[in-house]
Amino acid sequence: MDRAQLLLLGLPLFLFCSDLISLFSPPPQKPPHGHHHHHQPPPPSQPRTFVDPDNMELPSEKSSRHGGVGLGNTVQINFCASCSYRGTATNMRTMLLNQFPGLDVALANYPPPLPKRLLSKVVPVVQIGVIAVVVAGEQIFPMLGYVAPPPWYFNLRANKFGTIASTWLLGNTLQSFLQSSGAFEVYFNGDLVFSKLKEGRFPGEMELKELVGRKMANARLADGETDLWS
Repeated sequence: MDRAQLLLLGLPLFLFCSDLISLFSPPPQKPPHGHHHHHQPPPPSQPRTFVDPDNMELPSEKSSRHGGVGLGNTVQINFCASCSYRGTATNMRTMLLNQFPGLDVALANYPPPLPKRLLSKVVPVVQIGVIAVVVAGEQIFPMLGYVAPPPWYFNLRANKFGTIASTWLLGNTLQSFLQSSGAFEVYFNGDLVFSKLKEGRFPGEMELKELVGRKMANARLADGETDLWS
Protein backbone atom coordinates (compact mmCIF):
# COMPACT_ATOMS: atom_id res chain seq x y z
CA MET A 1 0.00 0.00 0.00
CA ASP A 2 1.20 3.53 -0.74
CA ARG A 3 1.32 6.42 1.73
CA ALA A 4 -2.22 7.57 0.95
CA GLN A 5 -3.62 4.14 1.73
CA LEU A 6 -1.63 3.93 4.95
CA LEU A 7 -2.95 7.36 5.95
CA LEU A 8 -6.57 6.36 5.25
CA LEU A 9 -6.15 3.27 7.41
CA GLY A 10 -4.01 4.77 10.15
CA LEU A 11 -6.11 7.87 10.92
CA PRO A 12 -9.37 6.02 11.75
CA LEU A 13 -7.35 3.49 13.77
CA PHE A 14 -5.80 6.31 15.79
CA LEU A 15 -9.20 7.88 16.46
CA PHE A 16 -10.63 4.51 17.49
CA CYS A 17 -7.83 4.00 20.02
CA SER A 18 -8.40 7.47 21.46
CA ASP A 19 -12.13 6.69 21.81
CA LEU A 20 -11.31 3.50 23.70
CA ILE A 21 -9.13 5.48 26.11
CA SER A 22 -11.91 8.00 26.75
CA LEU A 23 -14.45 5.17 27.24
CA PHE A 24 -12.48 3.66 30.13
CA SER A 25 -11.52 6.99 31.68
CA PRO A 26 -12.94 7.66 35.17
CA PRO A 27 -16.50 9.10 35.14
CA PRO A 28 -17.17 12.60 36.52
CA GLN A 29 -17.68 12.88 40.23
CA LYS A 30 -21.26 12.77 41.45
CA PRO A 31 -22.76 15.91 42.96
CA PRO A 32 -22.01 16.08 46.69
CA HIS A 33 -24.87 15.20 48.99
CA GLY A 34 -25.62 17.18 52.07
CA HIS A 35 -24.43 20.69 52.79
CA HIS A 36 -22.77 22.64 55.50
CA HIS A 37 -23.61 26.18 56.43
CA HIS A 38 -21.72 28.65 58.54
CA HIS A 39 -23.94 30.52 60.96
CA GLN A 40 -23.91 32.01 64.39
CA PRO A 41 -26.29 30.58 67.02
CA PRO A 42 -28.96 33.09 68.11
CA PRO A 43 -28.97 34.40 71.66
CA PRO A 44 -30.78 32.15 74.14
CA SER A 45 -33.42 34.78 74.83
CA GLN A 46 -34.31 35.31 71.15
CA PRO A 47 -38.02 34.53 70.60
CA ARG A 48 -39.04 32.11 67.91
CA THR A 49 -40.39 33.70 64.76
CA PHE A 50 -42.49 32.16 62.02
CA VAL A 51 -41.60 32.88 58.39
CA ASP A 52 -43.89 32.32 55.45
CA PRO A 53 -41.81 30.52 52.77
CA ASP A 54 -43.91 32.04 49.99
CA ASN A 55 -43.18 35.60 51.11
CA MET A 56 -39.61 35.28 52.34
CA GLU A 57 -36.89 37.28 50.64
CA LEU A 58 -34.19 35.67 48.58
CA PRO A 59 -30.57 35.96 49.74
CA SER A 60 -29.09 39.35 49.00
CA GLU A 61 -26.44 39.80 46.36
CA LYS A 62 -24.23 41.57 48.88
CA SER A 63 -21.67 39.66 50.85
CA SER A 64 -22.47 38.84 54.44
CA ARG A 65 -20.07 39.11 57.33
CA HIS A 66 -19.28 35.41 56.96
CA GLY A 67 -17.67 35.92 53.53
CA GLY A 68 -20.62 35.56 51.13
CA VAL A 69 -24.30 34.62 50.98
CA GLY A 70 -23.45 31.42 49.11
CA LEU A 71 -20.74 30.23 51.45
CA GLY A 72 -21.06 26.54 52.28
CA ASN A 73 -23.36 25.74 49.33
CA THR A 74 -22.54 23.91 46.10
CA VAL A 75 -24.18 24.06 42.68
CA GLN A 76 -23.29 21.32 40.20
CA ILE A 77 -24.05 21.82 36.50
CA ASN A 78 -23.84 18.62 34.47
CA PHE A 79 -24.10 19.29 30.75
CA CYS A 80 -23.63 17.54 27.42
CA ALA A 81 -20.08 18.41 26.38
CA SER A 82 -20.47 17.00 22.85
CA CYS A 83 -23.59 19.18 22.30
CA SER A 84 -21.63 22.46 22.61
CA TYR A 85 -23.38 23.33 25.88
CA ARG A 86 -20.15 24.39 27.60
CA GLY A 87 -20.65 28.06 26.72
CA THR A 88 -24.13 28.10 28.27
CA ALA A 89 -22.87 26.31 31.38
CA THR A 90 -19.99 28.76 31.75
CA ASN A 91 -22.34 31.75 31.45
CA MET A 92 -24.67 30.29 34.09
CA ARG A 93 -21.71 29.65 36.38
CA THR A 94 -20.50 33.25 36.04
CA MET A 95 -24.00 34.57 36.76
CA LEU A 96 -24.39 32.46 39.90
CA LEU A 97 -20.97 33.44 41.22
CA ASN A 98 -21.83 37.12 40.75
CA GLN A 99 -25.27 36.82 42.34
CA PHE A 100 -24.24 34.62 45.29
CA PRO A 101 -20.68 35.39 46.44
CA GLY A 102 -19.02 32.45 48.12
CA LEU A 103 -21.09 29.88 46.21
CA ASP A 104 -19.16 26.89 44.83
CA VAL A 105 -20.24 26.18 41.23
CA ALA A 106 -18.79 23.09 39.52
CA LEU A 107 -19.14 22.01 35.88
CA ALA A 108 -19.01 18.41 34.65
CA ASN A 109 -19.88 16.39 31.57
CA TYR A 110 -23.16 14.43 31.58
CA PRO A 111 -22.40 11.25 29.58
CA PRO A 112 -25.01 9.42 27.50
CA PRO A 113 -26.37 6.03 28.62
CA LEU A 114 -23.97 3.10 28.47
CA PRO A 115 -25.62 1.40 25.43
CA LYS A 116 -25.19 4.55 23.35
CA ARG A 117 -21.58 4.90 24.47
CA LEU A 118 -20.84 1.31 23.50
CA LEU A 119 -22.51 1.71 20.10
CA SER A 120 -20.51 4.87 19.49
CA LYS A 121 -17.33 2.78 19.85
CA VAL A 122 -18.52 0.33 17.18
CA VAL A 123 -18.87 3.05 14.55
CA PRO A 124 -15.09 3.61 14.07
CA VAL A 125 -14.60 -0.15 13.68
CA VAL A 126 -17.17 -0.21 10.88
CA GLN A 127 -15.54 2.84 9.29
CA ILE A 128 -12.11 1.20 9.35
CA GLY A 129 -13.55 -2.02 7.93
CA VAL A 130 -15.29 -0.31 5.01
CA ILE A 131 -12.25 1.83 4.17
CA ALA A 132 -9.92 -1.19 4.39
CA VAL A 133 -12.15 -3.19 2.06
CA VAL A 134 -12.33 -0.37 -0.46
CA VAL A 135 -8.58 0.23 -0.40
CA ALA A 136 -7.26 -3.34 -0.20
CA GLY A 137 -10.24 -5.59 -0.90
CA GLU A 138 -8.41 -7.61 -3.55
CA GLN A 139 -5.94 -8.78 -0.89
CA ILE A 140 -8.47 -9.09 1.97
CA PHE A 141 -11.11 -11.29 0.30
CA PRO A 142 -8.68 -14.11 -0.66
CA MET A 143 -7.50 -14.14 2.97
CA LEU A 144 -11.14 -14.64 4.01
CA GLY A 145 -11.57 -17.61 1.66
CA TYR A 146 -13.21 -15.88 -1.29
CA VAL A 147 -11.97 -16.86 -4.73
CA ALA A 148 -13.05 -13.50 -6.12
CA PRO A 149 -14.45 -10.35 -4.48
CA PRO A 150 -18.27 -10.12 -4.43
CA PRO A 151 -20.03 -7.91 -7.00
CA TRP A 152 -20.86 -5.12 -4.53
CA TYR A 153 -17.14 -4.62 -3.93
CA PHE A 154 -16.61 -3.49 -7.52
CA ASN A 155 -19.46 -0.99 -7.14
CA LEU A 156 -17.70 0.51 -4.11
CA ARG A 157 -14.33 0.40 -5.80
CA ALA A 158 -15.68 2.21 -8.89
CA ASN A 159 -16.08 5.36 -6.79
CA LYS A 160 -13.36 4.72 -4.22
CA PHE A 161 -12.86 8.22 -2.90
CA GLY A 162 -16.59 8.97 -2.80
CA THR A 163 -17.20 5.79 -0.79
CA ILE A 164 -14.41 6.63 1.66
CA ALA A 165 -15.63 10.21 2.12
CA SER A 166 -19.24 9.12 2.60
CA THR A 167 -18.23 6.45 5.11
CA TRP A 168 -16.14 8.96 7.05
CA LEU A 169 -18.80 11.71 7.16
CA LEU A 170 -21.79 9.47 7.91
CA GLY A 171 -19.86 7.57 10.56
CA ASN A 172 -18.77 10.76 12.31
CA THR A 173 -22.34 12.10 12.26
CA LEU A 174 -23.70 8.87 13.75
CA GLN A 175 -20.95 8.77 16.37
CA SER A 176 -21.65 12.38 17.40
CA PHE A 177 -25.35 11.54 17.83
CA LEU A 178 -24.56 8.49 19.96
CA GLN A 179 -22.16 10.44 22.18
CA SER A 180 -24.64 13.24 22.94
CA SER A 181 -26.92 13.15 25.98
CA GLY A 182 -28.73 16.48 25.49
CA ALA A 183 -28.52 17.08 29.23
CA PHE A 184 -28.27 20.30 31.23
CA GLU A 185 -28.90 19.29 34.82
CA VAL A 186 -28.49 21.69 37.76
CA TYR A 187 -28.07 20.43 41.34
CA PHE A 188 -28.07 22.45 44.56
CA ASN A 189 -26.29 20.63 47.39
CA GLY A 190 -27.01 17.34 45.63
CA ASP A 191 -30.72 18.07 44.99
CA LEU A 192 -31.94 18.44 41.41
CA VAL A 193 -33.36 21.93 40.85
CA PHE A 194 -33.60 21.97 37.03
CA SER A 195 -33.45 19.26 34.35
CA LYS A 196 -33.34 19.92 30.63
CA LEU A 197 -34.06 16.23 30.07
CA LYS A 198 -37.41 16.70 31.85
CA GLU A 199 -38.30 20.26 30.80
CA GLY A 200 -37.00 20.04 27.22
CA ARG A 201 -35.40 23.51 27.42
CA PHE A 202 -32.61 25.49 29.03
CA PRO A 203 -33.25 27.50 32.20
CA GLY A 204 -33.31 31.27 31.95
CA GLU A 205 -30.78 33.22 33.99
CA MET A 206 -33.46 34.86 36.14
CA GLU A 207 -35.23 31.51 36.52
CA LEU A 208 -32.07 29.74 37.67
CA LYS A 209 -31.20 32.62 40.01
CA GLU A 210 -34.64 32.34 41.65
CA LEU A 211 -34.48 28.54 41.93
CA VAL A 212 -31.05 28.59 43.58
CA GLY A 213 -31.97 31.56 45.76
CA ARG A 214 -35.10 29.88 47.10
CA LYS A 215 -33.23 26.65 47.77
CA MET A 216 -30.62 28.63 49.68
CA ALA A 217 -33.26 30.55 51.64
CA ASN A 218 -35.11 27.33 52.54
CA ALA A 219 -31.84 25.76 53.71
CA ARG A 220 -31.11 28.78 55.93
CA LEU A 221 -34.64 28.71 57.29
CA ALA A 222 -34.33 25.01 58.13
CA ASP A 223 -31.01 25.62 59.87
CA GLY A 224 -32.50 28.51 61.83
CA GLU A 225 -35.41 26.40 63.05
CA THR A 226 -33.00 23.66 64.07
CA ASP A 227 -30.99 26.16 66.13
CA LEU A 228 -34.11 27.49 67.80
CA TRP A 229 -35.18 24.01 68.88
CA SER A 230 -31.69 23.00 70.03
